[in-house]
Amino acid sequence: MKTKLIAIVFLAATAAFARPHFGIGFGVGFGYAPAPVAVYAAPPAPLMAAVPPMPGPGYTFVNGYWYPVGARYSWRAGYWAPRPYANAYWVRPHYTGGRYFAGYWRR
Repeated sequence: MKTKLIAIVFLAATAAFARPHFGIGFGVGFGYAPAPVAVYAAPPAPLMAAVPPMPGPGYTFVNGYWYPVGARYSWRAGYWAPRPYANAYWVRPHYTGGRYFAGYWRR
């Protein structure tokens, strides 16, 4: 009972400071390259896996890749992704000159 009361008081107190937020954004479909991340070692070799069947038209398979997380790399398994705009293609992440460049969509 006491923990429920504490939770209710906490929620009521935080709700007093809540206010509505909104944002406006727009984009142009040319694709962009995210800023590189400085890393100290190249990622491990890619892992091999079978490609599952395509879920439907308009999808592109994004191969699995390693990405930096702190001082190590983490594996992102491959997946089917819908193209964000017409004629889009995936530019895979890569490691060059001590920097990791994230993957992105491009025309």
